[in-house]
Amino acid sequence: MGGVSGLVYASLPTFAYVIANAIAGLNAAVVISVGVSVGLIVFRLLRKQPIQPAVSGLLGVVVAALIAYYTGSAEDYFLPGIWLSLAMAAVFSVSLVVRRPLVGVIWNLLRSAGPDRSWRADTVALHAFDVATLAFVALFSARFVVQQWLYDGGFSGWLAFARIAMGYPLLGAVSVIVYWAIRRANRRIDPDTHRLSTGTDASDSPEPAARA
Repeated sequence: MGGVSGLVYASLPTFAYVIANAIAGLNAAVVISVGVSVGLIVFRLLRKQPIQPAVSGLLGVVVAALIAYYTGSAEDYFLPGIWLSLAMAAVFSVSLVVRRPLVGVIWNLLRSAGPDRSWRADTVALHAFDVATLAFVALFSARFVVQQWLYDGGFSGWLAFARIAMGYPLLGAVSVIVYWAIRRANRRIDPDTHRLSTGTDASDSPEPAARA
C-alpha cells in the first residue's frame, strides 16, 4: 500500500479538493484535485517509482470530481467512496451467509492452481476466515454509516477527514486479523508452507518419548 508515503499520496487530492472548494469554489476544487493527482503521477515517474497506484488514484479522483461537477454539490465528490463501501459490505456479508467467506476464497485462489474446497471442510480454518471476513464487513459498514451521515449533513470537510481516518488506518487493523486467519489456515491446510514461512521443519519437533 506504499507505507507512509502511500498514505500521504492518497490523501493529497482529497485535502486539495476540500481546501480549494472552501477558498475558490467547486469548479476550482475539481480542477485542482485532478491536477494534484496528475502531479503525483509525474512525481513518481521522475523518481522511477511504480505509477500504477497513482494512476488508479487518478481514475478515482476523476470519477468523483466529475460527479461533483455535474451535480453542483461539493459533497458529491465523496459519493463513489460511500457507495463502494456499501457495496463491499454487502458482498462480504453475502459471502458469509452462503458459507464462502470471501477472505478464505481469495486466499484459496492465491494458493492453489485449481479449485480446492478442502479448506471449507476444516472447521477451524473456516471459522478463522469467517472472523476475517466479518472484520471487513464491520470496516465497510462503519465507513458507509459514518460517511453517509456526514454527507447528509453537508460536512465536506469532515467527510475528507473521515475518508482518510477510516482508510489505511482501519485497513491496517483489519489486515492484522486477516494475517491471523491466514496463519491459522496455513497450519491446518498447508503445514509444509507454514513450516517454510516460519523457518521450522518437522525435524525441529521433539521426538516422541519412547514407550516403556
